[in-house]
Amino acid sequence: MQKRWILRTPPDNHLVNKLSGELHISEDLAYLLVQRGVKTYDEARSFFKPVLEDIHNPYLMQDMQKSVERVEQAIKDKEKILVFGDYDVDGTSAVALVYSFLKTIAQEHEIEYYIPDRYGEGYGISMRAIEYAKEKGFSLIISLDCGIKCHEEIDLAVTYGIDVIVCDHHLPDKTLPKACAVLDPKREDCSYPYKELSGCGVGFKLVHAIAQNRMIPLKELGKYFDLVALSIASDIVPITGENRVFAYFGLRLINERPRQAIESLLGFGSIVRKTPDQTLPPEKTAVKTVFVREITINDLVFAVGPRINAAGRMDTGRSSVHLLVTNEITEITTLGERVDMNNKERRELDAKTTGEAIDMVSAEFDLQSKKSLVVYNPSWSKGVIGIVASRLVEQFYKPTIVLTFFNDIITGSARSVKDFDLYIALSQCDDLLEHFGGHTFAAGLSLKPEKLNEFSERFEQIVSSTISETSIMPTIDIDKEISLDIITMDFFKIAKRFSPFGPGNLSPVFMTKNVFDTGYARIVGQNHLKLSLFQKYNGNYSIDAIAFGLGEHYDRISKGEPFHICYSIDLNEWQGKSSLQLNIKDIRFDFNQA
Repeated sequence: MQKRWILRTPPDNHLVNKLSGELHISEDLAYLLVQRGVKTYDEARSFFKPVLEDIHNPYLMQDMQKSVERVEQAIKDKEKILVFGDYDVDGTSAVALVYSFLKTIAQEHEIEYYIPDRYGEGYGISMRAIEYAKEKGFSLIISLDCGIKCHEEIDLAVTYGIDVIVCDHHLPDKTLPKACAVLDPKREDCSYPYKELSGCGVGFKLVHAIAQNRMIPLKELGKYFDLVALSIASDIVPITGENRVFAYFGLRLINERPRQAIESLLGFGSIVRKTPDQTLPPEKTAVKTVFVREITINDLVFAVGPRINAAGRMDTGRSSVHLLVTNEITEITTLGERVDMNNKERRELDAKTTGEAIDMVSAEFDLQSKKSLVVYNPSWSKGVIGIVASRLVEQFYKPTIVLTFFNDIITGSARSVKDFDLYIALSQCDDLLEHFGGHTFAAGLSLKPEKLNEFSERFEQIVSSTISETSIMPTIDIDKEISLDIITMDFFKIAKRFSPFGPGNLSPVFMTKNVFDTGYARIVGQNHLKLSLFQKYNGNYSIDAIAFGLGEHYDRISKGEPFHICYSIDLNEWQGKSSLQLNIKDIRFDFNQA
């Protein structure tokens, strides 16, 4: 699929020159910083080396005072508190955080956690959970990463005399639920200065406020930053502002003193953190090949997050919480193996369902005229339809909804493309839906079977009338055009300090025109290109490159044609040696296409 190359708007040259001088770095690096909104020496200090003082006062969040007072009253009166959370990574990490903290200030038997069954209860606070709370004598529920749309369920809790504190980060309805307190930075009446917290991040703010009330220093809460970083990585929220602070300190904790559960899950992904002496634990080297490196956001996204998620998809999210809160090595080993097995089963089911969905789209849709995809198969597993929706977007690059049938209702997951607001589109179908909620790029929904055809037609009409032609073409955002000879180890090391990378602060992508291969081009693996590149005016300078899935360009490159590339810069470590390598995202021979 052809991709659009979009060169970002250049920043103000005066600011670039000024920052370059103040920081004693190259103009190319200063250019990248100003692009990211870093314009002064002080802003650069905060960007490169966040401090705990950059974390906002939790009492700036609407209803925080009420929340703290209610929790303190419950602890004083020895009430039973139920910590409730969604079954995904954000929800389970939030539950692990709040539950662990509350156990340090209340009697353990008064605190319990509850993760709903994905299939029996679905997303959000469930009626079954409210009945459980009533039966077991809980008088306070703290909901994490959900609750902002659970009006009926919270109304039922109120009739039972159970108070609910909602800690959520999703967009609320016009009317808030009748909870005793609602913590959500996206509330219209909430003046909290940072709006993009994860669900676990909102849970941390509650813990932070309780700690302040009890004169507990913020640094003592640092042991929970790894959970917040995990939620930020897995829920794909922007790594900007306060989230950047959490991610920075969370990754530092994971690299220096990791929670045993997280280190175990990294191990199942064949990833071992680099220790100061850079040696491998013997038990790991004896079993399998591992990758020794500094742990990054990507490692949490691809190695830890999917395994924690898989428990909620294939078994129960309670396993994930138990794994994250226990310190017992035998339990961590047993639960880790169980969660890893869940992940393997999930991957097999994911691959099978994705194949069926791609076949359905290819057979039943006119991809030239259709601007959206709505696919339905009542036999698909509810646990993988969100993953499958993401796979279809990767394959066809159109707003996509994948639906299945469960408990007498059609339920589904939606994923979007760049520049198309999925949440707004679904809100225009509200009268056809039983429930929906989510974000701009990801959402969940349910509807009655008799509404399926009308919903599919209306969704297509909405997408067709509002989406631009360019929005259904994959894009590669490019930070800057550079020549190959500026790519040195010093340049890479400073650019690497821009991390942690993620939405809002992606790893820099560069463009270089008119490059040639030195004559060593070859196809490796499954249609990947291994190259050694140079530019004619740069003398003897050359640099290695890998282009995954772009083997179709081998013939033209091997014949000596010049071409254009966009890429990120990686460090290739092999047999104790480190070298720079370009990770090529796309190749063009005619730059007019770009």
